[in-house]
Amino acid sequence: MMEKNLIGWQEQPNKLNIQGEIEKAIYTITKEEVDLTASGRTDAGVHALRTSCKF
Repeated sequence: MMEKNLIGWQEQPNKLNIQGEIEKAIYTITKEEVDLTASGRTDAGVHALRTSCKF
């Protein structure tokens, strides 16, 4: 897998983020657009391991 420089969890215009990457992957599989909602948030410099989400 290629390593990517992600900006954070939440979708941000024109920036690579976890939410956007997961939404793209779900669309690739299902051909349906989804809007993820994370279970919480992180601040700069804090990891988001085991963060859950719903769609």
